[in-house]
Amino acid sequence: MIVPKVDSDANDRRSLHERIAADLRDEIMSGDLAPGSALPSTAQLKSRFTASNATVQKALQLLKDERLVVGRPGAAVTVREHRQRTIRPAAYSAPTGTGEPYRWLTEAAKLGKRARSKLLEVAEVVPSADVVAALELPEEGTALLRRQVLTIDDEPVELVKSYYPLEIARGTALMERRKIKGGTPTVLAELGFPARLSVDRVSARVPTQEQYRALRLPSDLPVLRTLRVVYSDHERPIEATVMAKAGHLYELQYEFPPE
Repeated sequence: MIVPKVDSDANDRRSLHERIAADLRDEIMSGDLAPGSALPSTAQLKSRFTASNATVQKALQLLKDERLVVGRPGAAVTVREHRQRTIRPAAYSAPTGTGEPYRWLTEAAKLGKRARSKLLEVAEVVPSADVVAALELPEEGTALLRRQVLTIDDEPVELVKSYYPLEIARGTALMERRKIKGGTPTVLAELGFPARLSVDRVSARVPTQEQYRALRLPSDLPVLRTLRVVYSDHERPIEATVMAKAGHLYELQYEFPPE
């Protein structure tokens, strides 16, 4: 691998240990440092980045806190086996069959992972402006919120806030504070609102306080924020969901047929 020369005169205001961690993080996420492989030695990193031993150790500690690498005193620091997970949103959006578990759980099980969801809140709220617009609500209009956190192997991986128009949700299982077998797409389909189209808007953002706590983030690394709007017949919006994932641990994979 060719290591690019670091321009020390560039306008990068981050401390040196943060810059070292950023370069190593990119190599881990791109696969140049494969899962299970050892990172360069401290001596090699000191030489490469013209850094002190203490600075290199601070950089490595950042990566350990981010759950990207593991290391023990006297042993090489290695890349964790599940350095980054690929999420295929299309695999989770379709309703499940009657009595079947939610697709997010079954998709994780296919990868040998133990997935769980914890319902945190069910309430009528005034959503953020982008959700209000997506659901075509009146200004300051309310919607039903179902907020949950998803975990894989007991690690929090995603904070999910799903909103539903009250004229659809009232008097249904959506209003109940319990998990719904098969997920909300199944309920919506049974109510006569089958999902016909999902539109995702994905952005990278600095985590909010809520996201920071729920995902147990080690620093202010960006989260991947997805605003997903689900439409039923006649282009009626029936669900708007805001999903936040740790940006350094997850990537999204979309597949498109040729036109």
